[in-house]
Amino acid sequence: MVKVDKEKCIGCGACASVCPEGFEIVDGKSRVKNEKARCIDEAINICPVEAISK
Repeated sequence: MVKVDKEKCIGCGACASVCPEGFEIVDGKSRVKNEKARCIDEAINICPVEAISK
C-alpha cells in the first residue's frame, strides 16, 4: 500500500509531475490516485522530504 505522510508532505508537486497517473495535489498535499501506477517508485525516490512510502 502506497502512503503519503501528510505531516511530512510540503505539497511541492514533484510526485505528481513525475507520476501524474499515481498522484495528485489536493488542498496543498499529495494524494495517491493509483497505487498501481508504474511510476510510483520514481515518485518515491524524487520526493524531497521522503513523505511517500509503500
